[in-house]
Amino acid sequence: MRSAKPKKSKNPNRPAPGSSIKVEPIRNLKGIKQIKKLLKDSPRDLCLFTFGINTAYRAGELLSIRVGQVAHLKPGEVLDLKQSKNKAYRATTLNGAVIKAVQHWLEHHPDPRPKAPLFPSRKGIGALGVSALNHMIKKWCAEAGIKGNYGSHSLRKTFGYHQRVQAGQPVALLMAVFGHSSERVTLEYLGIQPDEIADLYMELEL
Repeated sequence: MRSAKPKKSKNPNRPAPGSSIKVEPIRNLKGIKQIKKLLKDSPRDLCLFTFGINTAYRAGELLSIRVGQVAHLKPGEVLDLKQSKNKAYRATTLNGAVIKAVQHWLEHHPDPRPKAPLFPSRKGIGALGVSALNHMIKKWCAEAGIKGNYGSHSLRKTFGYHQRVQAGQPVALLMAVFGHSSERVTLEYLGIQPDEIADLYMELEL
């Protein structure tokens, strides 16, 4: 008589077939400051986090950057980087926070030659991988006490979310930055639409 196969335990976080669990932007500015505080003694990680939340680059694009592409740049200058999705080049203006973080990291970088990865792996073999970055972001958010589902996409989502909510940038402009097909897609991607709809009901009492 065959023994019954043990039932596989269901993972409540596993997406249904054809769907996926969306990672969130880091909405709380205090949470961002807390992560930066946690990373202050790790210049590579602080640079990576700062770079990610100040640009709309995808994780793979961030990790493809070479030292020589950014070592000479000053605030307000442009990094022209190939996009991983469509292979087209996209020019991004780097702000002072990014340049400061890059310069600080390069003072500690183990191999600051132009062709070396800006964000090398801990083992020193090639660039950091996307899966490793995904794990790191989850860990940083957990250590900072930020509840929610976070991952490698959270960096660029955080950039877009605060450009809209804090800086009041128009959705159409962010749509162009992210290369989305509609403003609705951008609002859903950044997790803004539910928040703004809820505010709509609360801001005016007739």
